[in-house]
Amino acid sequence: MRVVWRGKTIADSHAALELREHTYPPVIYIPRGDADMNFLACSALETTCPYKGIANYFSLVADDGTDADAVWTYESPISTVAEIKDHLAFYPTKVQILRG
Repeated sequence: MRVVWRGKTIADSHAALELREHTYPPVIYIPRGDADMNFLACSALETTCPYKGIANYFSLVADDGTDADAVWTYESPISTVAEIKDHLAFYPTKVQILRG
């Protein structure tokens, strides 16, 4: 999986996870180590998902602009989805997620 934002590859992974829940589209979670964290800035936003726990957010930041709260992560996910710990998910409306 490759994540492109404003023409820049900000994540590239062969270890991405795909999580499906209910009728929602699948979400791709990429290990943090496969992302260029220089493009991410911690956000104050925090939300709670009954299926995954508390989500923390990052904004995407570069010289040519910012997309607020475009990335989320679960620092301590619920045990049933423990594998997404230390992974990042990206809003597909803010980035391109390319398979293959």
